[in-house]
Amino acid sequence: MNTAANKPVNRLADELEKQLHYPLGDTLPAPGATVTVAPGVKWLRMTLPFALNHINLWLLRDEIDGQPGWSVVDCCISRDEAKAQWEQIFAGELEGLPILRVIVTHMHPDHIGLAHWLCERWNVRLWISATDYALARIGTEGPTGFGGDSAAAYFASHGLNDPDTVEKIKGRSSYFPTLVPSVPRQYRRMMDGDVLTIGGQQWTCISGYGHAPEHISLYCEELRVLIGGDMMLPRISTNVSVYDQEPESNALKQFLDSIDKFKALDAQTLTLPAHGKPFTGLYQRIQQLQDHHRDRLAEVMEACSAKPSSAAEMLPVLFKRALDLHQTTFAMGESIAHLHLLWYEGRLQRTRGEDGVYRFHVPAAR
Repeated sequence: MNTAANKPVNRLADELEKQLHYPLGDTLPAPGATVTVAPGVKWLRMTLPFALNHINLWLLRDEIDGQPGWSVVDCCISRDEAKAQWEQIFAGELEGLPILRVIVTHMHPDHIGLAHWLCERWNVRLWISATDYALARIGTEGPTGFGGDSAAAYFASHGLNDPDTVEKIKGRSSYFPTLVPSVPRQYRRMMDGDVLTIGGQQWTCISGYGHAPEHISLYCEELRVLIGGDMMLPRISTNVSVYDQEPESNALKQFLDSIDKFKALDAQTLTLPAHGKPFTGLYQRIQQLQDHHRDRLAEVMEACSAKPSSAAEMLPVLFKRALDLHQTTFAMGESIAHLHLLWYEGRLQRTRGEDGVYRFHVPAAR
């Protein structure tokens, strides 16, 4: 959507993007093909049927138990088009070698959706954090896994309570399993600080929170390469949300603390994001994201200073564009996350009205 309301947002994103460097320029992998971004690291890109219309996936040259091959990092959602693209990759990009393992940064559908298919196709193990594995299993266990009545009631308690929207959210109870029909019944756990030997090189696991339950990024010091997943994106800001499964989490603080961990990495690190193009300028991007959320928090404080406000009332404050239902659910999660950070810091207080809606206000001066 490119409306007049979006143009200031797009201009700001353009200006921030100019502060980063894209070593590959405008090069993108062709469908079913790869681009080499570092020794033993191939980039592939698959389309998504959403506003965020692509995901980046990675092949790492590997050897396990004396068998040469490849490790896959992230999978795409489960759809026939993605499977067809994978088959092209298998035929033309693996140099006659097999897939040896499937690594998933986190449990969101575009990352884990085809993990079961890839693992079965190659008879290999899934590698993922325990928290994200467990949540993905819950999400695939029928229509009550995520969403539905629980999500609708939660968002209604934060002011998104018009009957039409409530009914539409209730109807999304099968959304996750349509994109992730299954996950492997066994997995290998990844934890913060673990070091994986992939192709003779050491990749360190870096946990991140706020976007997913226990997101794992991978950093290779020798290559100066970070597979950032969704924790470090070059143009858009990562979705950071509070949802009904953990209704009082402080997701935004968790996210901001998590990305600061990347400051320990080499300044010249090549960051491989899940969306967008590989870039350098990691420290600059961390600061941009910190500044972005600082500014949004200031806007929330200003609005709540004027009157007690719900998360739903914060949507036009935080999002300057029209939102469809899918985007609204993400936006509500983000709105609650910003309110919760200020609430936990004591800069806002929360009350629940007779209508059952939480509203946040600035505490009275003592």
